[in-house]
Amino acid sequence: MNLRPATRHDLPAVLALLADEDRVVDPASVVVDAAYETAFAAIDSDPRNEMLVLADGEGVLGCLQMTYIPGLGKHGAERALVEAVRIRADLRGGGLGRDLMRQAVERARQRGCALVQLTSGRQRTAAHRFYESLGFARSHEGFKLPL
Repeated sequence: MNLRPATRHDLPAVLALLADEDRVVDPASVVVDAAYETAFAAIDSDPRNEMLVLADGEGVLGCLQMTYIPGLGKHGAERALVEAVRIRADLRGGGLGRDLMRQAVERARQRGCALVQLTSGRQRTAAHRFYESLGFARSHEGFKLPL
C-alpha cells in the first residue's frame, strides 16, 4: 500500500470515507460542491498541510490529513497534527490502519518533526486502543469550541 498526497481525482473517495465511518459510501454518490473544492485547493496549495491517501490498484482505501505546526517548543522543531484518519469500513481489522499510521509517522520523521499528535473522540475506545498499540500516549486533555 502506498501513502501519497491526494489528488483532485481522489476527492470523492476521501469525502466518502469521511461521510460515514461505519459503512462504505460509494464515492460516485458524493456531491463535491464548491466548499469542498475550495477546502481541498487550500490544503493542496499549503506546504504545511497534506491530505494523504492510502491507495492500491483498486483505489483509495484510507486517508488522513497531516498539518505541520511550527513552534518554539522542542527546540523549534515542527510537530505533525494528524486528523481525519479513516480506513474504508469493510477493510478494517486487516492491518491497513496500522500501515497508514506507520507511513504517516515515518513521513513526519523524515520531515524533521519532533512529535506526532492527534485527538480522538472520547467515545472511540477501540480507536484509543489502536493508537496506544502504535505507541501514542494519552498526555493531554483536549478542548474544542465550535464556532
